[in-house]
Amino acid sequence: MKNFLKSFSVLFILTLLVSCGNADDDVNLDLITGDGLGKGTEVDDCLGLEEGELVLSIQEQYTTLPGKVSVFFRVSDTGGNPVPGLTANQFTIYEQGRNDDCFKTISTSESSARISPNSQIFSNNTLLVLDLSNSVLSSSLDELKLASTSFIDAVMPSTPQESVKMAIYWFDGEDELHLLNALTTSRAELKDAVDGITNDISNDPSTDLYGAVIKSTDIASELVKVSTAGGKIGAASVVIFTDGTDQASRFTEDAALKKVNDANANISFFSIGLGAEIDTEVLSAIGKTASVFAQNKDELERTFRDISEKVSERANSFYLFEYCSPKRDGSGENNLAIEINTGSRQGAVQTKFSANGFTGGCE
Repeated sequence: MKNFLKSFSVLFILTLLVSCGNADDDVNLDLITGDGLGKGTEVDDCLGLEEGELVLSIQEQYTTLPGKVSVFFRVSDTGGNPVPGLTANQFTIYEQGRNDDCFKTISTSESSARISPNSQIFSNNTLLVLDLSNSVLSSSLDELKLASTSFIDAVMPSTPQESVKMAIYWFDGEDELHLLNALTTSRAELKDAVDGITNDISNDPSTDLYGAVIKSTDIASELVKVSTAGGKIGAASVVIFTDGTDQASRFTEDAALKKVNDANANISFFSIGLGAEIDTEVLSAIGKTASVFAQNKDELERTFRDISEKVSERANSFYLFEYCSPKRDGSGENNLAIEINTGSRQGAVQTKFSANGFTGGCE
């Protein structure tokens, strides 16, 4: 049998629920978005599951009396691409207690297995940062407004959710990142803010791109810090649009890229470039998660749509999977394996949980 993780920390104590896991004062709230199984391990050989095309990276897990097991994880393919849209019926649960030679399949229907709203433990904020220097305002403002509106529609849920928010900032040549609309759950409010942009909004025709990168990263870092303070995992996405290069020279390229590369792991960076004057190499480094480029303003909506899909896919590739375990108090530490099978791709991960205090009645 392959080695298991020695222990798992219970990260979250949900309001009005009693947790029966082990507390850990030194919990790490960073998302695990790289290669590998996160806080999970490979499944035991006795299950006979072959290596699959999907990777389940366990972020955290906890148990709730009288018998619920909750596992928060990210699903990606072997290339690291996020996999959104999975449903509970695509999961198979296996448990192994101290008296079991191998794992036993747990009925997903009898165990009330479900994909629960991960807003219980996961919040996601997006910062849309727009270049409103003179070149944009004079030649492509209408296209930018249309593209930004499409981006908002794609990223923000039609029904406001407290766990999904967006703010919009803009920059020109000034040493300031201007707030267009504060962080909100309202899609309509954000669209109204974009619609209200006029071509006389800026007083400085230059472009302080590097300053915008540094300042927006600082804002995103603070948002992640605040959102994790309440016992949640907080993530943020910084999406920067520009049609040129840094002209203001207030900050250096090295300083901007260092800020991005040193940022909290829970922050994703996306960049959108327009026209022939952009530096694609620099913008690719700024948008280290993903970058897209439009040759002309007619392609702008498409590029914004491409990035909106990547932002949404990343957020929606995190799942809170919950089920009611048949294990009971006194059964000690139990092994748990979760398999995903979409029909064309599959993957699995293994972890452990304690059934201390478990009784019947879980729903």
